[in-house]
Order: sequence, then structure tokens, then C-alpha cells
Amino acid sequence: MSAPADDRTTRQRIADRLRDDAATASGLAEEFAVPVPVVYEHLEHVAESVEPDERFLAAPPTCPECGFDRFETLLSRPSRCPECRCERLEEPAYRIDGG
Repeated sequence: MSAPADDRTTRQRIADRLRDDAATASGLAEEFAVPVPVVYEHLEHVAESVEPDERFLAAPPTCPECGFDRFETLLSRPSRCPECRCERLEEPAYRIDGG
């Protein structure tokens, strides 16, 4: 027998995944077989559409060289640190809390 079809959209599956545990955009891209830029598009919508009793949380990217983590935009991955120009930034992680 085959498994029942999952009628949820990719966006809904990403939101449900973030309710279970934190994840990075690249991890979600691999898990759901979509490009990373598409995951960021989905995350923008997920962030705006969480239930009233939930919070969309983002752990900022962090520079391993100088520790900088005050990035203005958390729904994208910066290419380099504005302080020391390091390009090996840790990827931001996202989750949905509450509910």
C-alpha cells in the first residue's frame, strides 16, 4: 500500500516543521526539495501568518570571527559580516513557538 497523499502546501509543511523544531533555510530546502531562495519566500509568508497565540522566532546569523549578530534583516542570509567582512557566517535558524 502507498502512503496517503499529503494535501498540505510546502508552506504549510514548513510551518508545521518549524513548530516541531528550529531549522535553517538550507536545512528546510534540503528536507522539502526546494531552492533556498524559495524557502526564504515561504518563511516571509509563514512569519506573517502564524496563529495569534504563536510567535515566529529567528536566531540571527552570527559571525564566527567577531561575534557580530545584529543584522537588520533576519529573513535572508547575509553574504558577509559588516564589521570584519568575514564570509563564513552561521546561518540564521527559525522556529514557531507557542500554540
